[in-house]
Amino acid sequence: MESAWQRVESMHRWILENGDKRTDPWLLIYSPVPIICMFLCYLGIIWIGPKLMKHTEPVNLKAVLIVYNFAMVGLSIYMFHEFLVTSWLADYSYLCQPVDYSPSPLGMRMASVCWWFFFSKVIELSDTVFFILRKKNSQLTFLHVYHHGTMIFNWWAGVKFVAGGQSFFIGLLNTFVHIVMYSYYGLAALGPHMQKYLWWKRYLTSLQLVQFVLLTIHTGYNLFTECDFPDSMNAVVFAYCVSLIILFSNFYYQSYITRKRLKIW
Repeated sequence: MESAWQRVESMHRWILENGDKRTDPWLLIYSPVPIICMFLCYLGIIWIGPKLMKHTEPVNLKAVLIVYNFAMVGLSIYMFHEFLVTSWLADYSYLCQPVDYSPSPLGMRMASVCWWFFFSKVIELSDTVFFILRKKNSQLTFLHVYHHGTMIFNWWAGVKFVAGGQSFFIGLLNTFVHIVMYSYYGLAALGPHMQKYLWWKRYLTSLQLVQFVLLTIHTGYNLFTECDFPDSMNAVVFAYCVSLIILFSNFYYQSYITRKRLKIW
């Protein structure tokens, strides 16, 4: 019988040999090892960061946060444009869209924006680091860590095996939401005087929930129809979106419904 290590080696070899040959040469894609190491470092920072900051004053990151958040708005606008325009030019179906594995200009353009979307998830790990440096430890919730930590794996697999196809719909919706979200964070970083203009935070959470519901419907539909897109990927996305609907619904309830009741009482 194979040992556990031999099974791991066999799986690793299968991953290396069966990826999309177009994206294999791209940064962080060929092997899962760099992403696994990054994830372990991320967990290590979450564990040790608050301990190191315990007896230290919060770091003033106002300028960094302004630049970072509006840079993420710019990157999200670019990705949204690429997902939208490339899918339109390639006549993508919103119901069933197989992956174009050809080296055609549009196929490579879609694969490229999928990589940028994956890499944006790597960049977004900085959100957690900023919370720690600013001693905003209450923000390090299970939802935050789960969402940030798993997205890098989800989209690494997406770029490794299905860089395009109907996964474009995830990127299209998510980049739109992130344009709104990072705009909010960027405005909030400008200072307390902006708070009177940021009454719409509650609706940002609602927008995120609508996104997950639409993605659940989209992938659920494709699980029960004939479509040349891996059912395994659809099943993972479906289960993941359901988990996010549950977690974000709980966040919405705790943040807005329960808190409102407490104010009334």
